[in-house]
Order: sequence, then C-alpha cells, then structure tokens
Amino acid sequence: MEITARALNRATLGRQLLLRRESLGTVDAVRRVVALQAQHAASPYVALWNRLAGFAPAELDAAFADRAVVKATLMRITLHAVHAEDYQGFREAMEPTLYGSRLGYRFAAAGLTPADAHELLPGLLSFAERPRTAAEMEAWLEERLGVEKKAGAWWGLKGYAPLHHAVTGGPWSFGWRPSFRAARTGALSARGREISPEALRSLLLRYLEGFGPASVADMAQFAMVQRTPIRQALRALDGAAEELQGPDGAALFDLPGAPRPPADTPAPPRLMAMWDSILLAYADRGRVIPPDYRRVVIRNNGDVLPTLLVDGYVAGVWRPVDGGIEATAFHELPPAAWDGLAAEARSLTALLADRDPRPYSRYDHWWAKLSGAQVRVLPG
Repeated sequence: MEITARALNRATLGRQLLLRRESLGTVDAVRRVVALQAQHAASPYVALWNRLAGFAPAELDAAFADRAVVKATLMRITLHAVHAEDYQGFREAMEPTLYGSRLGYRFAAAGLTPADAHELLPGLLSFAERPRTAAEMEAWLEERLGVEKKAGAWWGLKGYAPLHHAVTGGPWSFGWRPSFRAARTGALSARGREISPEALRSLLLRYLEGFGPASVADMAQFAMVQRTPIRQALRALDGAAEELQGPDGAALFDLPGAPRPPADTPAPPRLMAMWDSILLAYADRGRVIPPDYRRVVIRNNGDVLPTLLVDGYVAGVWRPVDGGIEATAFHELPPAAWDGLAAEARSLTALLADRDPRPYSRYDHWWAKLSGAQVRVLPG
C-alpha cells in the first residue's frame, strides 16, 4: 500500500491529537501521544492545550505531583514528559544510548568508568528517595569521590541514572533549578551497551501508536538508536507491524488497522509549543516542516521555535508580546487562516495569563534574525 505525503501528514496529526481537540483526561492524553518534549517547563502545558478540549493546567500539575506523568531524560537524550507506566520500558530501551552518551566525555575526563557509575548508583538512588537539588547530589558525590570528580560524575549520572525531575513549584511545575528524585523502577539494569530487544520492540510499537507511519530512519531519530537493531526489532515483531510505501518510495511501518485519515481531512490552525514533539520525532521532518523553513524553525544550537501550524504544516512562528500573540508567517496566509489563528491566540493568551504571560521570552533574540511575509499581533 502506498501513502501520499499529505496522507502521511494527516496520519501524524491524527495520532498526535491535532486534527481536533479531544475530550481526554490529561494522563490519558500523555499516554496517547507517547512523549512530550519538556526542555522548557511550559511546553508540555502548551502542547496539551493544543490537543485537548477544555485543557485544565491544574490536571497536569497534579499528574506531575502524583508522578502519574514523569519528566526525565529519555529519547534523543533530552527531557520528555511520559506516562509513568511507560517510563521504565522506555528507559530500558534507551539505556545503551544513555550509557554511551553520559558515561563518556566529562564523566570519563573526571577519571571515572562505567563500573564506577554502577557502584555509585544504588547509594545515589537511595539518597534521592526524596527530592534532592543538584547541589545536594553533587555534595553527596563529593563525599565519595572528592571535589575534583564531583562535577563530571554528576554530569554523567544525572542523565544516565533512573532519575525523575521532582516538582519544584512555579507556574509550570518545574523551575530553572531542577531537583531530582529516584524513579520508581524495578531492579537496576546492568545491560550497559547491550540493547534489550524486548524493550526496544515495545518502544517501537508505542512510537508507531503515537507517531506512525514511520521509516527505520524516523525510529532511529526518535530513539537515537542505530538502525540495525531497529531493523532486527521490526523483523521480530512478526506481523505486529505492517509495511507501507512512502511518498518517496521508502519503506514505512505502521500498526495494522491504525487510523490513517484521508489526505483531504481538514487540519485546524494551531500555535505549537517550543520543541513540540511533532517537529522532532522524525528523520524526515518534511512531513510537517516545509524544507525551506526547517533551518528557520530549528536553530543551529538546537532551539526549536514555537510555530504556526496552518493546514497541517509549519507556516511561521509566534511569541507572546504586549497585547497578545505576535505571529510571523513565512508566506501569505488566507484570511480564514488568520481568523483561526486569532481564535487560537485568544485562548492561548488566557492560558498564559494565569501562569506566565511570556514563557519563552529568553528566546526573543531569534526574532531579530527572522523575516516574514506577514507579521501580525493577534489580540489576546
């Protein structure tokens, strides 16, 4: 079966609850979309506001506080918010990647080895049975390793160890100075660089639920796992995934019977969060970001600007300003699109006003480098 580029876009939007706002509870919605990127504390809130009818931020506050939704270093070695029941399996699938990326470089430069990490982990996690600041974690490591090794040790362990970010308060549950808490997991894994085939297969199935159809390259990008293990995992699924032909002739994989809306399904305008997962979960980001706009939206240092989604594709960027939301469109938009964005801006302004009217203000410097066909302030 062949799937067109536009049908692929609509399948992506549908899985990510962006064809219409769904009437779901917050915790169930996080499970449905699989993972929300969470480098910026506000972004999971904005992401769910885009996806849920009547989204109540207090529900996400409570989910984080109760640890029904957890924030941790996972896919692509970056912060994600995921359903608590998904965390352990995702981490097991990611362990070789975390091991390779976090137990080298500064960790190794401090004179430490992976064996040192595994010796330290039980005590570190016991210490973090209650929330601990980064300073407290470094002090614990200093007592055991000395002052010269503590910074490198903490750099490695804060990404590799099974730790959740602990709620610290503030408008978006987590402040700029994070605290950490041991994850609620079973026995510590000692696989190191060895991939858990079962965990990887489970991760790929969950990925396809939320982001499919997808290529091997897409799955490798999402998880930052090499392609060979992914191909092996797909072969081992034995009918749990079917193969399609993508718009460029490449092989795509999906779950049998998974929803794939028609290519002409309407896609409403949206004001997407910074680092929204829909922009980053694929090697081929052209399914949502037109190629000419990719370098504008995804900056060289990895910042991913908050975007306008029009007819299912990135059409510009937005930021809060005095009086509402400033929308910069990269091409001329029809009046109906501006009307839809204006309605979104009123709703988003109300959401932000109760929390933090300018959550992304530290990134305003990027706007000096932008040029747009149309710039409007949409009143709040």
